[in-house]
Amino acid sequence: MMHVHLVFVTKYRREVFTKEILADLHGIFSSVCNDFEAKLVEFDGEDDHVHLLVNYPPKVSASNLVNSLKGVSSRMIRKNNYPSIRKKLWAGALWSPSYFAGSCGGAPISFIRQYIEQQQTPH
Repeated sequence: MMHVHLVFVTKYRREVFTKEILADLHGIFSSVCNDFEAKLVEFDGEDDHVHLLVNYPPKVSASNLVNSLKGVSSRMIRKNNYPSIRKKLWAGALWSPSYFAGSCGGAPISFIRQYIEQQQTPH
């Protein structure tokens, strides 16, 4: 299994996430990971971005996993019609087209988990 630290940022860096939306995203990301025989090891976020630590099999392309995570979550969250997202992201995608993906091969997983847990989660 391989570990990757992913960061997805909202379109235009808009501050749209609430604790409720992040909880929904956690479930969505877990489900997508399961479809890829991967595991969402850690998840947290702030009002304009999220961090994921994913353990995935070598047969899975990281770019395919990322595209699915971003695409499915964007559709599902927009479908739920949260007021904060409806007001600030009135058209198009939830996510910025770019993302960060860092291999965690050299870093202890406990260090990455601790970093993700320290995000300033909205109330």
